[in-house]
Amino acid sequence: MNKEGNTSKKENGNLDFQDSHKKAFPFGIYVHWPFCLSKCPYCDFFSRVKKDINQDELISKYLDDLTYYAQTIGNRNVSSVFFGGGTPSLISPQNIEKIIEHIAKLFTLSDNAEISLEANPNTQKPHLFSDLKKSGINRLSLGVQSLDDNELKFLGRTHSANQALQALEEICSLFDNTSADLIYALPDQNADLWQQNLERLLKFPLKHLSLYQLTIEENTAFAKKKISPLADDEAASFYSLANQIASAKGYQQYEVSNYAQKGFACRHNLLYWQGDDYLGIGQGAHGRLSLSSGIYAQSFPRLLEKLTPQERAEELVIMGLRLTSGINKKHFYDCCQIKFDDFINQKHLAELKQQNLLQEDSQNLKATQQGFLVLNYLIEKLCS
Repeated sequence: MNKEGNTSKKENGNLDFQDSHKKAFPFGIYVHWPFCLSKCPYCDFFSRVKKDINQDELISKYLDDLTYYAQTIGNRNVSSVFFGGGTPSLISPQNIEKIIEHIAKLFTLSDNAEISLEANPNTQKPHLFSDLKKSGINRLSLGVQSLDDNELKFLGRTHSANQALQALEEICSLFDNTSADLIYALPDQNADLWQQNLERLLKFPLKHLSLYQLTIEENTAFAKKKISPLADDEAASFYSLANQIASAKGYQQYEVSNYAQKGFACRHNLLYWQGDDYLGIGQGAHGRLSLSSGIYAQSFPRLLEKLTPQERAEELVIMGLRLTSGINKKHFYDCCQIKFDDFINQKHLAELKQQNLLQEDSQNLKATQQGFLVLNYLIEKLCS
């Protein structure tokens, strides 16, 4: 890959977007807050435990970066803004509002834009959720992870089950669009406890669920302690159980780990999975930008790295197969300028279809429920 950075500007001072992406495709902005009060032992995301932060100074740098990119890439119609982390609920509501207002000043912020923020249940600020709503947040995602105190302790969470239940009640009374996360397949977890967790959560009128299987990633505290997750077969049975329970409550699975009531799929995350453009702000953020001079991976600090069409195509396969709707072949071509059938290993595709791991029609390729259990294998075969 070729580092472009600030030297990739065209003579007119702008890196103009391809017309098709600028006019037709959604565009989102991801704002990453890298700081946490404590580090969860399973987390491999970029984050830091730091309490003495000059928040106003850092937010000023975020605003400067937004201004830089607006001047560099031009106006876009922003359909979603996502505050992630780390723990973005540590950002003061006043600074959240500053960022949203700055985005609206620099870009065209859609009237119905989805503006999400991830929060922990134990905010230690009595009016935080209502203040976040006043600041412009209209979708609140709560990191519950479990509703069992022993599991929460194992996961290194600093909130209790009761605190999570109270927070769930509060966000559901304040926001029309709410989401919550749970983690399953913990060592020694049994199906009854997993079902109880999920059913307790689904007593609340949440619009969206994220149900993640515990994986032990390198360099995490769990990996260093040689913690082992649940056996694959048992974890697969938990996954099937989650699908059954969520479906019975009216949630449609639209991605391997995500479920939503009709019309409430996370618009921002769909940008990633469908291959649309997004801008990342903050030290741990990254983006994908389709410019007239090519497709770029964008990262901190103000770096643009040109991707080959083949590299982008592989990313589209990796992300797109996570969706229950799969990969749209026309959109695939629009995003990387390579025909889907020319990129995929057709011999392996035929074998995977024969094994009932993939389904294909003239417009889409998607994984079956059986295929979702072996996504990495499918991607490796299709891209080889």
